[in-house]
Amino acid sequence: MADEHVGGGPIHLTLRMGPRLTRPVPQAVVEALLSIRITSTAGERSGFQMAFDLTKRGAIIERLLPEGFFDPRTRVIVSTAIRGTPAVLFDGLIVRQEVGTSNRPGQSTLTVTGEDLTVLMDLEERTDRFPNLTPGQRVRRILGRYVDYGIQPEVVPEQIAQPPRERLRVEYQTSTDLGYVNDLARANGYVFCLEPGPAPGVSTAYWGPQRRLGLRQHALNVNMDADSTVDQLTFSYDGAAREEPQARWQNMRSRESTLLPQPDISPLRPPLGRRPSPALKRRRLQGTAKKGFEQAQAEALARAATSADAVTGSGQLDVNRHGYVLRPRELVGVRGAGVTYDGDYYVTSVTHQLTPGSYQQNFTLSREGLIARSGTVRP
Repeated sequence: MADEHVGGGPIHLTLRMGPRLTRPVPQAVVEALLSIRITSTAGERSGFQMAFDLTKRGAIIERLLPEGFFDPRTRVIVSTAIRGTPAVLFDGLIVRQEVGTSNRPGQSTLTVTGEDLTVLMDLEERTDRFPNLTPGQRVRRILGRYVDYGIQPEVVPEQIAQPPRERLRVEYQTSTDLGYVNDLARANGYVFCLEPGPAPGVSTAYWGPQRRLGLRQHALNVNMDADSTVDQLTFSYDGAAREEPQARWQNMRSRESTLLPQPDISPLRPPLGRRPSPALKRRRLQGTAKKGFEQAQAEALARAATSADAVTGSGQLDVNRHGYVLRPRELVGVRGAGVTYDGDYYVTSVTHQLTPGSYQQNFTLSREGLIARSGTVRP
């Protein structure tokens, strides 16, 4: 999504629907649209909900609903154009529809709920084997099944190399494609998500570490009088969130069991806070003794990384007031919250709430420690 300033500027919404290839919806659907809610969260499936006015004898209730225009598995693409710069907010499938009928005029509504295109990967359980393929190669092979939907894979090689050894172990899949890809992501401290765009009908399936490097988004300002772009930000520091994983590995030849050293998580999670939260818990990982040495190391690294974020924040912003659309799964700076909580954060989730004349965003942030590592934040 482009980093285009939108404060006070026009925001145009485009809605496309169809069985697989989509096209702009009829004008009657646009006029009946009451609201759109889109939620995108790191490492989880994105979802949407749209509400329409069911005018008596209108095109939706008289023709489009009976014809199956809003049936489950219908593809939906939501895009915005901000000062002429297009951005795709969502690309997915309808999974549910609800009709609420009321005696009061204007109170009857159609609500459709859907999920992003990863729902296609969760419809069928498979049994498959992957001889001599690394975790990243397995993910790439699975994602190749969905190119017809414009899904392009972006697979980052695992942090700890895990060379396949077919003579010792052959990896099997006994779940859905989505379940297996997510299992591989968790085992390596990675996330798997679908990022819509840059053009309608195209998505990027990202399998890799959280993106905690690169250019920051424009800062969230709070308690800065006229320069404030967020009304309120709430932060919390959970001292019990971070864990120290205890992983044992057994040498198959000597049968000797050893405790693996604590991994350095900075390659997976570059630090955003100057004072990291200490690990108050110790958690014994189950099953690592029977796995390969590299796999056991990867699981210990993954557990240490995924439990590291002890500091979280949440808030709400008006896109026109903030001037920019906040994007999930990227970095953003915070100013005005004080020395302890100012600085860079990872945007864990964003919920877009669009209604005629309004564009609100609810968001959550996270990082592993307190106090900014740098004395400056991108404005």
